[in-house]
Amino acid sequence: MEKQNLKGWLYLLPAMLFLGVFMVYPLVDVFIYSFEENFNSVSQSYTGVGVHNYLYVLHDPYFLQAVKNTFLLVIITVPLSTGLALLISLGLSSIKKLRELFQTIFFLPYVTNTLAVGLVFMILFEKNTYTDGMVNMLINLFGGESVDFITGPYWAKMLVLCLYTTWVVMPFKILVLTGALASVNDTYYNAAKVDGTRSLRMFTRITLPMISPSLFYLIITGFIGAFKAYSDSVALFGTDLNVAGMNTIVGYVYDMLYGPSGGYPSYASAAAIILFAIVLTITAINLMVSRKHVHY
Repeated sequence: MEKQNLKGWLYLLPAMLFLGVFMVYPLVDVFIYSFEENFNSVSQSYTGVGVHNYLYVLHDPYFLQAVKNTFLLVIITVPLSTGLALLISLGLSSIKKLRELFQTIFFLPYVTNTLAVGLVFMILFEKNTYTDGMVNMLINLFGGESVDFITGPYWAKMLVLCLYTTWVVMPFKILVLTGALASVNDTYYNAAKVDGTRSLRMFTRITLPMISPSLFYLIITGFIGAFKAYSDSVALFGTDLNVAGMNTIVGYVYDMLYGPSGGYPSYASAAAIILFAIVLTITAINLMVSRKHVHY
């Protein structure tokens, strides 16, 4: 028995070393940097140790704006993309003809480059000297006024960002949920039909409980992915996200390291630790909720 345990630990050793070198050590290093004031990455020196970096970040208006943008993105896109993916998956599961074709069409955005999708969205929404964009053409067709979705009001830019993020993440969710729906045993549905159960009740009492592990997985990964969003904003609004007012927490960390106001690894580390704490808290809450609502 002890030899088997030793063999198991030997199999796990490469993965543990990889995680230790590339995940655990950097996390500990960032945590230490976050308390070192005025850290200089060249000379590896700092002027003191304390919570000054956290206080600076938490009072920085750019960081507060990034937190606001990130939370709005999470609150809007995660439920919206998951709900739409579930509806589309139910539709795909109920049809037989051309099912594979529609599955391929819905999966295309997932294998398309993020910046390429962002360029398409800019063509649809951007208002410039030559054109108001296809979306504004539709708005004008119904008697509305053109809106500058890329450089205009905050609500318009956030709307485009949420639509873009939802469009990008939805294909993977459709793929997972379609597979989950296909794995539900038809015996449950046949028994419910014999009892005269309505379709809505079958959905709430059979379908949702059976696919709840997949839904929970998508919600957890959706929250984590939305909190780490950065390329979405860059694809739509360029690299100077602070000026556009559309930065995210990850974008703030990057700017503190390499952006125009960069060269402050201590502030970047503090912001990264705050993001880690937020994601960890949200994940823990989701895990506690899942104990009552997820059926394995």
